[in-house]
Amino acid sequence: MKSLFRKSIFFILAASAVSCMENSKPNYQYMPNMYETVPYEPYGAYDVFVNEQEAKLPVEGTVSRGWKPYEYENSPDGYAAAKANLENPLPYTEDNLNKGEALYTIYCAVCHGDKGDGKGILVEREKILGIPSYDDVGRAITEGSVYHVMYYGLNAMGSYASQTSIEERWMIDHYVMKLKNDLEGGPAREFENEEDLIPAVNAEKVMETKEDNQNEE
Repeated sequence: MKSLFRKSIFFILAASAVSCMENSKPNYQYMPNMYETVPYEPYGAYDVFVNEQEAKLPVEGTVSRGWKPYEYENSPDGYAAAKANLENPLPYTEDNLNKGEALYTIYCAVCHGDKGDGKGILVEREKILGIPSYDDVGRAITEGSVYHVMYYGLNAMGSYASQTSIEERWMIDHYVMKLKNDLEGGPAREFENEEDLIPAVNAEKVMETKEDNQNEE
């Protein structure tokens, strides 16, 4: 009899607990911190953080993966230094030139023109005026000055550092200098042999083997 009574009590308590639940409302949370995290705002100020700053700054001197610092500052002196000293590190190959042409068509031709003569479609429509040709004697552009302007921008031209990668800017640089040379009527620059740009695997061992064979003969 006692067993039946206990079972009845247990059944009543269970039925009461279940009957109080509603799918439209959440159940009780006895440890809410285990269920819900604190929603910190990215740029909010909170006592739990050092200096109350939630968004932490990177360690001083660190750079993003795949990004290289540009050592020339955005100033007339920086422009002059880049123009005089900065050279294109990318090999002058047909593939790099073709890629540079494609990128130039996307980003540059609309203002500078397909031939680099400063007669792009925006100039023809008189939306932008006064764009000089790449062979302008007064500007005397170089590989370094072209890259510097693409990186920082100059006058009405904005920076393209956010739209293009380092390699892409140097590809465009190659094509801009090619257009400058064409406008000046200079001879075509010869492409670098791609095979010569990649060192042979175990090149030193190969040379030692050749020398040993010659000595044996």
